[in-house]
Amino acid sequence: MKLHDYAKKVGVKYKTAWLWYKAGKLNGYKTPTGTIIVTELDKESDSPQKVSVYARVSSNEMKENLERQANRLVDYCIAKGWQVAQVTKEIASGLNDGRPKLEKILADTSITIIVVEHRDRLTRFGFHYIETLLASQGRKIEVVNLAENSKDELMEDLVSIVYSFSARMYGQRRAKRKTEKIVEELKAQDDAAS
Repeated sequence: MKLHDYAKKVGVKYKTAWLWYKAGKLNGYKTPTGTIIVTELDKESDSPQKVSVYARVSSNEMKENLERQANRLVDYCIAKGWQVAQVTKEIASGLNDGRPKLEKILADTSITIIVVEHRDRLTRFGFHYIETLLASQGRKIEVVNLAENSKDELMEDLVSIVYSFSARMYGQRRAKRKTEKIVEELKAQDDAAS
C-alpha cells in the first residue's frame, strides 16, 4: 500500500510514517516514480485485529515509567502495522488479582491481541493459563520483550507474597476460633431445647 494509505491505516501523520520508512522501521520500497510502497506486516489473518496495549507498574513511584512503557508498546504495534484500539495503564502489584482494568480487557472478547512489554506486566503467576484460555477464544498475548524484569520489583513481590500468606494464616486462625464458637453456641442451643 502507499505510504500515505499506511499512515492513515495506523493512525499517524504522513511525515511520521515517512520518517519511519527513512529510519528503516517499515518494510517497503520506492517505485521509479518516487512513490513509497509499504508491504503489509500483519499477514497472520485476513480478519481485522483489535489490539489492546496493557501497561502496568507496581507503584505510584513508577508512574513516569508507566507512560514510557505504554508509548513503547504503541510504537511496537505501529511498527507491526497494527492499529491500536485501546491503551490501558494500571498501577498495581503483579501479584494482585483484583485489577479491574485488566479484567475488563480479558472479558472483552472483541480484543484479539493483548500487547504487553514483559510477561510479568500481565501477571507474575499463571501467565500460561491466561494464554491458553485466550487461545481457546482465538485471541493471543503478544509479549514484546521476553527478558526478565528488575530485581527490585521481584523483591517487592516477595515481600507481598510473605505478607499475603501471613495475613491468610492469621485469618484462618481467626476463622477457626469463630467456627468453634458457633459450634459451641449451637450445642448450647440444642442442649437448652432438650
